[in-house]
Amino acid sequence: MPSGKILVAQGGGPTAVINQSLVGVTLEARRFRSVELVYGARHGVRGIINEDFVDLTQETSHNLELVASTPSSALGSTRDKPDVKYCQEIFKVLQAHQIEQFFYIGGNDSSDTVRIVSMEAKKANYPLRCIHIPKTIDNDLVGSDHTPGFPSAARFVAQAFAGANLDNASLPGVYVGVVMGRHAGFLTAASALGKKFPDDGPHLIYLPERTFVLEKFLADVKDAYERHGRCVIAVSEGIHDESGNPIAALLAKEMEHDAHGNVQLSGSGALADLLCEEIKAKLGIKRVRGDTFGYLQRSFIGCVSDVDQREAREVGEKAVQFAMWGNRDGSVAIKRTGFYSVDYELLDLEAVAGKTRVVDDEFIAPSGTDITDAFRLYLRPLLGSRMPDAFRLRAAPVPKLHSNR
Repeated sequence: MPSGKILVAQGGGPTAVINQSLVGVTLEARRFRSVELVYGARHGVRGIINEDFVDLTQETSHNLELVASTPSSALGSTRDKPDVKYCQEIFKVLQAHQIEQFFYIGGNDSSDTVRIVSMEAKKANYPLRCIHIPKTIDNDLVGSDHTPGFPSAARFVAQAFAGANLDNASLPGVYVGVVMGRHAGFLTAASALGKKFPDDGPHLIYLPERTFVLEKFLADVKDAYERHGRCVIAVSEGIHDESGNPIAALLAKEMEHDAHGNVQLSGSGALADLLCEEIKAKLGIKRVRGDTFGYLQRSFIGCVSDVDQREAREVGEKAVQFAMWGNRDGSVAIKRTGFYSVDYELLDLEAVAGKTRVVDDEFIAPSGTDITDAFRLYLRPLLGSRMPDAFRLRAAPVPKLHSNR
């Protein structure tokens, strides 16, 4: 059984429940007598390189519980994407501090970091247990039914579109909401879970799993607008043409790029504005509005799924149990059992690292602009309890008495 010192870190984009996993690791580890110290690295792998550690052993259980219920990354995060040389430096720091268990909470890139560090430890014959703890609002980790962080973000998106639909029904026009998701459209698809009545929006949903054709988009909008007298549209930031070029980059004259050379899609607002301009110019519709949800959907403090909270805590706890009682490194995965319950497995790091899951074909309607009931059944249990609902007046029309009106 491993013993001694433990290190936990958080990487990538924050979520509403990532601290549940952090606290799950910390409290579960402190139950084992063999664990001497639980360290946290500030700002992910960058904090490991800089040896910027805090001692979580000294945190009170009460304060940890308060932090667990607080969105975003309590330890801070990083967008560093380590290569082999970077991971070798990580391993040297772990060795120097005699860390025997390394837990990294994150998405695809984080799982690959854990894989490389694990390989370095094996080559050096150093007793280091490496466990990846899943986290991402994109829901794009392979091998898991879903990923902690996604259900709360999906709950926000569903409620936001329910509200946008009510607004749009009151003052009809075209509304475009752009949702995070470069390669996977799970979060954008969640917009449909806010619908109650058949004519509710979003009337059109565009995911990166399907090729986006501007002319077809404009025809879809025109048709929906003529049928409903209005149109609510959910668009993934990662929509692209048949060559894989982001639509935002094709429509814009200049686009910012991120640290990895990718076109900056999140938070710029460019795609919503550009699509709105196309609708105004080509369809002649005057009332056209757009929003970019951007970072709002990641850590919105007033919109957290209780199911997501519970499971995020449990993946942290299970990570420690797998490390203490198992004999291999790996990535914790959520497996759905029954109509709604889950179990947890430890997958090989090679099966998860560097891979991207996309929305299943069975979840996308044949039209390519809607989702199926299979997706509704998949997502609804994850959104948690007390989802708000919207109702309408059962308006009984009063006969007109003034013939000129």
